[in-house]
Formats: sequence, C-alpha cells, structure tokens
Amino acid sequence: MKPKLPASLVVLLAVAAGAHAAQRAGTDSTYPSRPIRLIVPQAPGGSNDIMARSVGQYLSGRLGRQVVVDNRPGADGIIGTDLAARSAPDGYTLFLASSAYTMNPAVRKLPYDPLKAFDWVAMLGSGPTALTVGPLLPVNSVKELLAVAKAKPGQIIMASAGGFQHFVHVLFSNLSGHDLTVVLYKGGAPAMIDVMGGQAHLTIGTIVQALPHIRSGRLKALATGGAKRAAVLPDLPTIDEAGVPGYVAVNWWALAVPAGTPPAIVARLTTEVATFLNLPETRKRFTDEGAEVDFKSPDELRKLIPVDIAKWTQVARVAGMRAE
Repeated sequence: MKPKLPASLVVLLAVAAGAHAAQRAGTDSTYPSRPIRLIVPQAPGGSNDIMARSVGQYLSGRLGRQVVVDNRPGADGIIGTDLAARSAPDGYTLFLASSAYTMNPAVRKLPYDPLKAFDWVAMLGSGPTALTVGPLLPVNSVKELLAVAKAKPGQIIMASAGGFQHFVHVLFSNLSGHDLTVVLYKGGAPAMIDVMGGQAHLTIGTIVQALPHIRSGRLKALATGGAKRAAVLPDLPTIDEAGVPGYVAVNWWALAVPAGTPPAIVARLTTEVATFLNLPETRKRFTDEGAEVDFKSPDELRKLIPVDIAKWTQVARVAGMRAE
C-alpha cells in the first residue's frame, strides 16, 4: 500500500500541475527578460522583508533573472501597497502582502481597492507574535508586566510598526484592561531597535522578526501570541495562558501581482512558489525562524481576504481604533 500523502502536499501538487498546464497554454517564452521588482511595504529587517528575501532569492535562481527587493515603508504599509497596485501588470512587479493588508481597510480610506487591486499568487506561511521586553522593563512574565502597567498607567510604551503591529498592540492593551501607550515606527526593525536600546519598554512582533534578538539576549520573550505554543519556543506560554484571556494574533505572508497580470505568468509564479514551499530546506528554515509553511492557492486567498477584512474591522470597531 502506498503511503497517504498529507492533504497540504496533495494541494501543492495539484496546484503545481494546474499551473504547469496553464504555462503550456501560452506563457510568453521571453518572460522574464529583465529583473523583477518585489515591493515590500515595510522597512528592511522585519518579518515581511525576511520572507520577501527568502522567496525572492529562490525565484531569482528559478527564473534566471534577479528579483530585487524594494522596501517602501510608510503610512502603515499603504504607500508601498499603492505603488505596487499602480504598477504595470506585466509580471515585473511582485508584492509581498501580510495580515496588515486586511487590517488597514478597517481604519483607513485607501487609495486602492483591497478586493480588486491584486491578483494573488500564493500564501507563503504564517507565524505567531512574540511579546518581548528590553532593558527598560526588568520583568520576567506577563503578570509582572501587567502589574507594572497597573502601577504606571499610560507610562508603558509599546513600540509598534503600525499596520499589523498596531492592531496586535491595541488588542493586547484592550484585552489586558490596562492603559498602555502605543508609539508608531516606520517598521518592525526600528521599533525593536528602540526596545533593545531602552527608548521603549516592549513590542509585540512576529517571532520571525524577534527570534534572532531573543537568541542573542538583547530581547527577553515573555509569551507568544498564537492559539498554541510556538514550536521554536515551546517553553514560553501563550499570551492567553500567561494572563490575557482570548488573545490570539498570527501574521501571514502572501505573494501577489498587480491586477490584470497575464494568467499564465501568475500560474508560473504559483508553480514556483509551490515548489519552493515543498522543499525540506524551506520547511526547516521557516520552522527555525518561528514560522510555518502555510500554502494557499490564489482561489483560497481570494476567499480569505474579505473574511479577514471583516474580522479586523470588527476588532477595530470594538476597540475604538481610529487612523493615526
């Protein structure tokens, strides 16, 4: 009897087969004939940037043309996203989206339509958040953190990159019942630098982004934000376990192209991403960095986006969130 393939692998292989068929139906044989730009709407060093460089390096080798990561931070990711949405739909502009893409519509009037601006290539992966503190806050648990926050209302500074991080910080403050001050930065890396340098007390970012600093000892992790403990930090409780019931915050990363990109090019990119995600070394790398492969096809992403927008719109309404 042949071993039964995992459902996720079956999906990967089916999508890859379909994409190959689409390629045979008419992909321009000259594509790509020049370098490809991969826009990341956040600053270098954050989890979005890490994911973009990982898949970009792989695509460079497979496509035979350099994939250049172009960081365009600002306005909670809206500046870079709008630039990508307005780019020519010719396969030479890629876009790295994350959970922030479905959060911004909850608190912003956008210059693009989040349901129509992009054609989706594939979801790459997902990963929980990690609550970390720096030298300015010598605590060893979430309960100790909350005790300090209670004693010093409004004085505990949470460094946030905006977008996704703004939501997860406000969610923590709201569910914990304490008055914590969120200060916005242009990216996750600058926010963490200020926490490590003692200019801010704490930050809640993705494990992918925080793990190198946790391992070096420059940041102290108190808890993780997933529904279950993170495999890469199994001894840490979840934030829910640690004293903030109901707290769950997970980020995802996906590759997209401007709407109207030729379907055969999208299909080829989907094939390449599916192959990349199915490599043992990719799965190991994601796990080591605190994420996990979480492939979703273009059709699945088209269904996910409006559901996520509705979810975060409700969170924003309950928390009284407003655009900065």
